Amino acid sequence: METPLPPAEELALIDRELFQLDARRHYLLSRREWLLRGQAPFAWGAQVQSARPGRSEGAAETSAPSAQNVLLTLGAVLLAVAALAFTLVSWGSLGIAGRGAVLAVVTAAALGTPAPLLRRGLRSTAEAVAAVGLLLTVLDAYALYAVGMPEVDGLSYAAGAAAVLAALWAGYGRLLARLRIPSPAALLTAQFPLLLAALAAGAAGPTLGWALLVTAALDAALALLRPGRLSPWAAVAGSVAGGAALLTGLAESMAAGSAGTALGSSALLAAAAALGVAVAWRAARPGAVFAAAGGLAAVAALGGPVTRELRPSWAAVVYLVVALALLGALRVPALPAAVRRGLAWAGAGVAALEAVSASAWVVTVLAGRLRVLAQVWSATTPAPAAPDGPGAAPVVALLLTAGAAWWLARALPGRREPGVAAVALAWAALFAGPVVLGLPAGAVFAAQLAVTLAAGALALRSAAVGAGPGIAAGVCALGGALSVSVAALDGRLATFAVFGLLGAACAAAAAYGPAPAWARAGAAALAVAYAALLSVALGALLERPVAWWAPPVLAVPAAVAALGPRLGAVRVPAEAAAAGAGLLAVALATGDAPVLALVLALAGVVCAGAAVRPERRSAAGWPAGVLFLAATWVRLAASGVTVPEAYTLPVTAAALAVGFVRRRRDPGAASWTAYGPGLAATLLPSTLAVWGDPHWARPLLLGAGALAVTLAGARGRLRAPLLLGGATLAAVALHELTPYVVQVVDALPRWLPPALAGVLLLAVGATYEKRLRDARRLRDAIGRLT
Repeated sequence: METPLPPAEELALIDRELFQLDARRHYLLSRREWLLRGQAPFAWGAQVQSARPGRSEGAAETSAPSAQNVLLTLGAVLLAVAALAFTLVSWGSLGIAGRGAVLAVVTAAALGTPAPLLRRGLRSTAEAVAAVGLLLTVLDAYALYAVGMPEVDGLSYAAGAAAVLAALWAGYGRLLARLRIPSPAALLTAQFPLLLAALAAGAAGPTLGWALLVTAALDAALALLRPGRLSPWAAVAGSVAGGAALLTGLAESMAAGSAGTALGSSALLAAAAALGVAVAWRAARPGAVFAAAGGLAAVAALGGPVTRELRPSWAAVVYLVVALALLGALRVPALPAAVRRGLAWAGAGVAALEAVSASAWVVTVLAGRLRVLAQVWSATTPAPAAPDGPGAAPVVALLLTAGAAWWLARALPGRREPGVAAVALAWAALFAGPVVLGLPAGAVFAAQLAVTLAAGALALRSAAVGAGPGIAAGVCALGGALSVSVAALDGRLATFAVFGLLGAACAAAAAYGPAPAWARAGAAALAVAYAALLSVALGALLERPVAWWAPPVLAVPAAVAALGPRLGAVRVPAEAAAAGAGLLAVALATGDAPVLALVLALAGVVCAGAAVRPERRSAAGWPAGVLFLAATWVRLAASGVTVPEAYTLPVTAAALAVGFVRRRRDPGAASWTAYGPGLAATLLPSTLAVWGDPHWARPLLLGAGALAVTLAGARGRLRAPLLLGGATLAAVALHELTPYVVQVVDALPRWLPPALAGVLLLAVGATYEKRLRDARRLRDAIGRLT
């Protein structure tokens, strides 16, 4: 026999077909034998139909186990609903004997059926039937109460029924160990007997807490002593019950009116603490969480009776002292690691909450001194601390938490957070302490200045104390300096004394070589800022107009520019602060135009002096030209000059001559540097004057001059003349066309301008890429100019 397949492949094909035929023959013989025995002759047609091969066009949308689980779940739910409906609705139509017989038979059948199902390997079906059986036992218990014991208290009966059902379900689960539902159901049901019994006895408060705590202890014992399939269920149930007991104890402790009444809740909390630590001792991985809960319970248990007779602020301090003692667990090597970590978490958590609360109160106290800004130099006495406030308790709490944080920083050398917290909390306590204690104003200033200077000194020594604490100290020093400076505005003497002392201290810190770069830079900027503020204060002391405060302020940028390279590493931050002082001077002079012109000219002189040095030529040259030009404009406007060209043209001629000589000596010099200031001196003020000139002479002359400058820039390939002249020429042309444009717009329909704008946008969008290339070519062409 000839075949196109290779011999090996043909043999494999024949073997597969023979195997399929044998399997089919075996099935048909088995089916025939079953039919001959007459067990289900009526199902012959259905069996033949089911034996036909199914459709192979598409794959099954759900797996067999998934579909089976859905069907079994739905079946169990329907049976449960039917049983519930029968018990609640149809129960009354039967007699006592009938009722008992029906429930007994149905319950026994539901509980007995899972055994043969498990022997046949039908585990999912057995689980569903067992769930129905467990529900039927609940209905049995309800029916027994409704018929045979209606006089019994409902809560008492529920407690007993829960205990009996839990025991029965536990035994049923041990009998059929392959079932997964009965044992967890028994465990969850066992959570209620003690609680329901306590409620039935009329218990409240700590008694309910004890019931919950005993239940949690039993769950913990089951989870730890009998590890197995129920351990996760017992752990979750015990955690819920223990958490409820802890919350109950905390609520009762806070509501206690005296130390005696707080003893009961303290005993409950102490027992909860012992349980949490005991669980943490045995449970390695999640033990820290239980130890933390136990630590919190211990803090509440020890602090509750003591704090009943204290004010809330001092009660918080007592809780804090107890919580900080838990941090000592880190140094007890005999304790398991989870217990040490959890107790430390509890202590640190309570300390963090108290620190945040105390810091918030301190911030509100210090923010009150901002009222000084409403009336500077009014020489008012700072308001003392309110007699009904927390007093010194927040300060004590901050000092305690700062000490604990510093101890943690030493105990945990690899962590920066404790050191940062220690510095910030200690500064807050020492800085706010004099204000909270109501000391005299002089003593408050002295103490806060000392604390601020100490924080600054610590920042300068950050190499020794660590980067984190050092930066925290620097931030605290900055905040303290700002707060003291605001408070010093209350009096003249205090202003000069505080500003002078802090400015001198900042200057000394900027010159301290071993200090880190960031600390020296910040100190230099603050030194310049305090010098400028002293100049402002001097102007106010001399009772001069505000505009005349500006010239003394400019002495500070002048001094910084004169020192220049001798400032060393702090030159850049000092010059940045000096620029800020210059802006402050300009802002002070804005109310008086002649003084503003003088200030702008002096600022230009300072910038020009700084631009003499090659390393600052590009940074200070342009500001100098802009300031000189602005000074000229302001001066002309203040003098009522209507023909600025009479003053600007000589300046332009001289500046262009200087620029021409500069370009001859240095062909690489940019046209903006050589010709920009000179051209702008005339073109810009003349352009502004054109828009307020109704005559034709100035637009014509300015347009002709701008055209000449533009052509000269194009011929010489110079960027500054080309752009300045072109911009001026466009401005003049727009000025001349404006009246006609207005007339045309008034004559057009209102809908036409939006329509034209839409058409323009569509055209631009359609040729976007081409316009972008044109813009790039224009940019490159301008960039090639000098």
